[in-house]
Amino acid sequence: MAIRTVAVIGAGTMGAGIAQVCAQAGWVTRLYDSFPESLERGMNSIEGFWDKGISLGKTTNEQKEKWMGGLSVAESILAATEGADLVIEAVPEKMSLKQAIFTELESTAPPHSVLATNTSGLEISKIAMATNCPERVIGMHFFNPVPVMPLLEIVRHDGVSPETIEIARAVGEAMGKTTILVGDVPGFATSRLGVVLGNEAIRMLSEGVASATDIDTAMRLGYRHPMGPLELSDMVGLDVRMDILNSLADAFDDESYRPHPLLEELVKNGFLGKKTGRGIYDWSSGEKREVQD
Repeated sequence: MAIRTVAVIGAGTMGAGIAQVCAQAGWVTRLYDSFPESLERGMNSIEGFWDKGISLGKTTNEQKEKWMGGLSVAESILAATEGADLVIEAVPEKMSLKQAIFTELESTAPPHSVLATNTSGLEISKIAMATNCPERVIGMHFFNPVPVMPLLEIVRHDGVSPETIEIARAVGEAMGKTTILVGDVPGFATSRLGVVLGNEAIRMLSEGVASATDIDTAMRLGYRHPMGPLELSDMVGLDVRMDILNSLADAFDDESYRPHPLLEELVKNGFLGKKTGRGIYDWSSGEKREVQD
């Protein structure tokens, strides 16, 4: 099946990034969010990314105009999904919310459309079973920032059809992504490893083993990670990381996955990472800095 029209549900950091790469792939792309202010921020983020690319000589005004011409906002899920070949959900990591959205998508999206969730750790089968068409539901886990990160983790569940898997693979390739196919286990492959490493790094920070910068430098230079686990946690969002850890602890009945108290305290205080200007690091100036208490 050829992809011509895509709907992205959720205009946060991930949703906006997904909509951007869909538009860049040449597809008619509609972005929807139930909060108008989020939709406005998402569109501004996309345009700002393209403007920065123009200033750096990586893209042209002509490319931006072409991409903007294929990208629009929708006032409802119904308007977003009309005629869509692919729908990608990118709302917060709450199972009940995702299930409710997929129940609605089943009735608003065309019968041929693939319904994908960008969850980074929730079980795809539980989302799929909220519909009567589990064969059309698949996990497509993107990474932040979506336009830059080359990986797309495709998550299959027992009820998904081979055709849906192949369409998801083809979509990733059209976006310029490298795809991997993983089973529907909590945390999949990437999130399960990533959150455990990040949680242990937070524990080390709390215990005074080293500064945040030195812990991150150790992993970048000692293990050739492109980004340290603490900086990455701030980029992903500490609230997102905490939700995944709690989901893993519940799913595996293993308290060792629970978020460290420092992570819980940061989230409780609204220090969620780069998106709020403060997390493990201070991002308020636009640059990463050690927190000075």
